[in-house]
Amino acid sequence: MKVRTQILASGAALIAMTGTAPAIAQEAEDQAPAARSATNAEIVVTAQKREQNLQDVPISMEVMSGEKLSDFNASDIKSVMNYAPNVFVQSTAGNDVIYIRGFGSPPANFAFDQSVSLYVDGVYAGRSRQAQAPFFDLERVEVLRGPQGALFGKNTAAGAVSVVSAGPTATPEGAFTALYNFDHEGIDISGHVSGPISDTLGARLAYKLVKQDGYIRNLATGHDDPEIKQQLARLTLRWEPSNDFDYTVKAEYANRDVVGGITVSNPLTGGQHPGETRYLEQSPLGQEGTATESVMLSGVGNVALGDYTLTSVTGYSWFDANIINGFDQTIPGGGGAVTNNSVYNSYPERFDQFSQELRILSPVGETFEFIAGVYYDRSTYRLDMQQGFDIKNLFGNPYLGRIDSRFNQKAESWSVFGQGTLNVTDAFRAIGSLRYTHTKKKADFASRLIYGPFALRPISSADGSLSEGNVDPSVTLQYDVAPRVMVYATWGRGSKSGGFVSNTLGTTNATFAFEPEKSENFEAGIKSTLFDGKLVANLSAYHTQFKDLQVSVYRPQTSSYLTGNAASATSKGLEGSLALYLSPNFDISASGAYSDIKYDDYPGAACLATQVADGSCDPNDPTSIANNNLAGYPLAYSSKFTGNVTAHARFDLSSDLKLDITGIAAGRSKYFNSDNQSPDFGVQRGYVKFDLRVQVADQDDRWHLALVGKNLTNEKTVGSAFNLPWPITEVSRAILYLEPTRNIALEAGFKF
Repeated sequence: MKVRTQILASGAALIAMTGTAPAIAQEAEDQAPAARSATNAEIVVTAQKREQNLQDVPISMEVMSGEKLSDFNASDIKSVMNYAPNVFVQSTAGNDVIYIRGFGSPPANFAFDQSVSLYVDGVYAGRSRQAQAPFFDLERVEVLRGPQGALFGKNTAAGAVSVVSAGPTATPEGAFTALYNFDHEGIDISGHVSGPISDTLGARLAYKLVKQDGYIRNLATGHDDPEIKQQLARLTLRWEPSNDFDYTVKAEYANRDVVGGITVSNPLTGGQHPGETRYLEQSPLGQEGTATESVMLSGVGNVALGDYTLTSVTGYSWFDANIINGFDQTIPGGGGAVTNNSVYNSYPERFDQFSQELRILSPVGETFEFIAGVYYDRSTYRLDMQQGFDIKNLFGNPYLGRIDSRFNQKAESWSVFGQGTLNVTDAFRAIGSLRYTHTKKKADFASRLIYGPFALRPISSADGSLSEGNVDPSVTLQYDVAPRVMVYATWGRGSKSGGFVSNTLGTTNATFAFEPEKSENFEAGIKSTLFDGKLVANLSAYHTQFKDLQVSVYRPQTSSYLTGNAASATSKGLEGSLALYLSPNFDISASGAYSDIKYDDYPGAACLATQVADGSCDPNDPTSIANNNLAGYPLAYSSKFTGNVTAHARFDLSSDLKLDITGIAAGRSKYFNSDNQSPDFGVQRGYVKFDLRVQVADQDDRWHLALVGKNLTNEKTVGSAFNLPWPITEVSRAILYLEPTRNIALEAGFKF
């Protein structure tokens, strides 16, 4: 109750107002000329493939400007959580997974397509390591809640995140920023140069270098885990030989090494109390951490065909990555430290994707407006898994073992889509959208015993293929009840393709494939801009149901995952925010959400911890699991309440200097962060985190000096948790993925 009250007091109670904090969108997804905001409330977005004022878009969405994200050194998708209620990013040693309204694709099965898809400059990036470089030098990030199947299409059953990077400027400019983090004892350096090369060609080059230590002390190595070493670069060229044609090419490269992990041990009872130390020696597979190299290319062209515009979006992405996991070996309860690594694994990955979209836009201002297009992509993916055991006291005998597996997949999809808007009157619009997507996949899996006297996991193989089609329609009614006050109602469906189990040992043909999942959403909302833009107040209510929900749930009894389709689940709630621009030197915004999400029907589910405790489900009895049903139980990784408050004030110190102070309070109520929803080790208590930026700059922003503090109250939160049981480890324990603790940095920069 205390945390719930904190969140409400921080502004999450403004659930009755949905929208966003201030953002300045300067460049559309298709790289058309920037549309500037005339008032604080006029934020231009491209959520419907056109430049539109955010307040005119009938979607519950949040928008963060690149400047706002940069102010608090946002480096990845997890940073968006602070600004977008009802959005959660799960941290694990595998893939970081985005959840919207409680729905997402669990990270355990690496080959899952995501229910919330990321788009970078219009290019689909469905895997977290596919886009290592997008969160720097940005124009904006758009978070769209609910199914977006009609216009975005590719696997957006729960929502979509669209990242738009900064483009070339009409006049020469540049910037350089250097940050030193006192707690992580390292640097973060970034900069860009931009401007015209000729009358028809503009360019922008951006670069970022990060080298910082971590926030968890590894007592075995004397190292602060996880150390981050990262290089990012992006080159953008925009060619505009005439008013009827332009073409923009973006090429970005990322090299990211993470040395060490983020797991700490915790007792299985007594709740989550993560420490900031761990004990983990190097395993036979190598040094724990991740190493990723990625490339993303995009080409966006616009051709004027009379009053119509033909747009082409071409994308290519590639990554090569390796994840090596170990698990903290500090024995909970004062038992000291063991010197062996009881279990460890590695996941080398290789992926490439090509995509092409063509769409045509009709002119605006007509009685009937439309967007129509076609889309195609193909990809290949290879995942190796290397899993080892070093158990010294297994039934009184030492045991060393290693089992490897390989998964290969080829995928191809195409779709046709369209959206039409009938302007019945100047105030009333009816919008209909439809997309058909066809997907083909072919995959194979094989495992083998490398060494060991016997296998703790069955050795198996599988292969399969699928060919499926999905139809995603939507209908929206939109009415302007007053100048700058709009109401809307939407019905829509989304879908995510089926697939295969990629990294569960013991997989056979019978358990290899899973079906597509589908969502249906009902939503109604109001968006209002009042008092000449000084007040922005929005509200939305939604009811979203998933059928054949794809899940992958950890079973500690066998230290394996059950992957397949749950029957159905429903999420319903409210989303909202309020923004006040009280003066040119002061503004405050708050956004919040209430969510109620439960399984409607989930037969054959793995036992929850409470079911084991009350005897209603026996995890060692296949018949008991087959008869288990989680209908009425909540889903993990979802809070009832989420919200944030942002306040900014500016003070003129003199005719030459100014002081800017920006504070953010972001929080959420408690949620289960373990698959088995353990009330002991699997509950993250509610929290509020406070960030603060204090900046001194000249009046023209040519230079600045800032002190930036994140998580100032040092809240120790856990992104994910699971039970590592005996005999996999010598002492059964909970493994917690600890999120970053308090850190304070000094930043200096200049522009030219």
